[in-house]
Amino acid sequence: METDPRHILIAGVGNVLLTDDGIGVHAVRELWNDPIPGATIVDIGTAILHGLHFLESAERVLVIDAAQGGRSPGTIYLYDTAEEKERQTMVSIHAMGLRQAMRLLPPGKAPPAITVLGVEPESLAYGLELSPRLQKALPRVVALARQTVAGWLTESLEEAACLAGM
Repeated sequence: METDPRHILIAGVGNVLLTDDGIGVHAVRELWNDPIPGATIVDIGTAILHGLHFLESAERVLVIDAAQGGRSPGTIYLYDTAEEKERQTMVSIHAMGLRQAMRLLPPGKAPPAITVLGVEPESLAYGLELSPRLQKALPRVVALARQTVAGWLTESLEEAACLAGM
């Protein structure tokens, strides 16, 4: 299936009032400084249902969120939510709510493919700043988001070229 670049959504989720829980929001704010052409970048925060309208037109979604997988703080996870094995070992704090909200999409609308870029939090205490470990991980998170979307765009272009050559 060809992915139209306009149908790629990068969603930052989390609560910026709870230190590392806000990693997704901090990451999309960095991406806004140098946007990825063809991708829609949104700060959903904790208002998952308010982000539902973005999902309606998306074919591929990259959710950036805090995720608990039992590894060292700052560990970065990247997984497709359709892969059952990964979901058992790592839990995104908000992406599960996003997947549940997709049940509210219009009838007949296929849900988008969701990939989660999760980061193991060090602290979920009250505070507006990321912990030092997650502050250090933030550039890697942003780079991996760019790399992931670039891969999707390349796949899309290769599929379009194959279809045109048929």
